[in-house]
Amino acid sequence: MTEHLGGAVIPTGFDVPVEPLRRAAHYTGEPGCIAEARAFAAQFLEQLRTEWCASADSRADGELLLMVSELVTNADRHSSGPYILELEGTARAVMVSVYDSSSTLPRRYPKDPQRIGRHGLEIVHAIAAEVTVERVPVGKRVRARFDLGR
Repeated sequence: MTEHLGGAVIPTGFDVPVEPLRRAAHYTGEPGCIAEARAFAAQFLEQLRTEWCASADSRADGELLLMVSELVTNADRHSSGPYILELEGTARAVMVSVYDSSSTLPRRYPKDPQRIGRHGLEIVHAIAAEVTVERVPVGKRVRARFDLGR
């Protein structure tokens, strides 16, 4: 319910839209950045549990951190500059976005248990509910949605 008093709108109930929890971190690519990104994501998930009452179980912890690791590792290996990890979450899902300076879009290789390496995007697709890749003015963004209530 909303009351209008002298032109001002005053929310009086739960009809106020709630913005998702958003956090971003910038990484230089120096040693230890991938571990820092995982810690950042773990802290974000804990904040989501507290502030949004998200029911993320231990599976969510492991899978979300694996997805962050794979996306950040790809940015670290394949771009020539710094990268940004952006997390946006609600009680139902976490959107993980990684921006880097390379305009080369990642390639998803066919499943091959004999291949050594290059399984990162394959892993992300297996964990994520949705994955998108797009060029942005300074490189690319890889975005993956992780559903908490599976």
